[in-house]
Amino acid sequence: MDYKKLKTDNNTVTRDLRKFDPKTENIYQSVVIIAKRANQIGLEMKEELNNKLSEFATSTDNLEEVFENREQIEIARYYEQLPKPSLIAISEYLEDKIYYRVPESE
Repeated sequence: MDYKKLKTDNNTVTRDLRKFDPKTENIYQSVVIIAKRANQIGLEMKEELNNKLSEFATSTDNLEEVFENREQIEIARYYEQLPKPSLIAISEYLEDKIYYRVPESE
């Protein structure tokens, strides 16, 4: 998923908690849903970053290669500029892009 193209804030914003409540009728349940989605997004981003960086891994490292690898630096900068997983998850939740189901209580 290309997280750079998402229309979400890069900075934290004070939010009205009443916007999270109507879908689940419980603010704590909404926060749990957002937190689980943020963990999923964070794992996806980390896995993608590790896959890209593994292309540059070599069995023998010397100091010259470590300091001169511009491609790794550009990849790291790209991921540093992405919005945080929690901000992406909040944006997805408010736009009804997250599917969740509540287990039935007995």
